[in-house]
Amino acid sequence: MYVCLCHAITDTQIKQAVDQGDTTLYALKTRLGVGDQCGKCIRMANQIIQARLDVTPNFYEVA
Repeated sequence: MYVCLCHAITDTQIKQAVDQGDTTLYALKTRLGVGDQCGKCIRMANQIIQARLDVTPNFYEVA
């Protein structure tokens, strides 16, 4: 599904970026350009980031 229509960025691209370490909206904005045009995608992008972080285990919390 397209999240950012201005840059044609999908939820899959955002999830991949989070998996590669971009865990903030600022990092996504730098890598993909999310939210730097009209800004309507920011809320959805934040929700996708949070959902992905909730699913992905953080191995540093164990140690």
